[in-house]
Amino acid sequence: MGAISIWHWLIVLLVVVLIFGTKKLKNIGTDLGGAVKGFKEGMKDVHASEAAQPAPAPAQQVAQNSPAASQTVDVEAKVRQ
Repeated sequence: MGAISIWHWLIVLLVVVLIFGTKKLKNIGTDLGGAVKGFKEGMKDVHASEAAQPAPAPAQQVAQNSPAASQTVDVEAKVRQ
């Protein structure tokens, strides 16, 4: 009783086709396929650009962690009443 049979899926498919029409469903499928293809190509580009960039040299990392670059400012917060 709880399982959905093939007849339930066919009825759902028929209702969806009647509501949206075949042309609209085809356009949605084409747009979705193009979006997935673009996403996959974008992910390939990201992986290729990460592989092409060399790792930063240790001297650059030390310069970024120098005491002058990491100075903090103490600020006293005032409470509104």
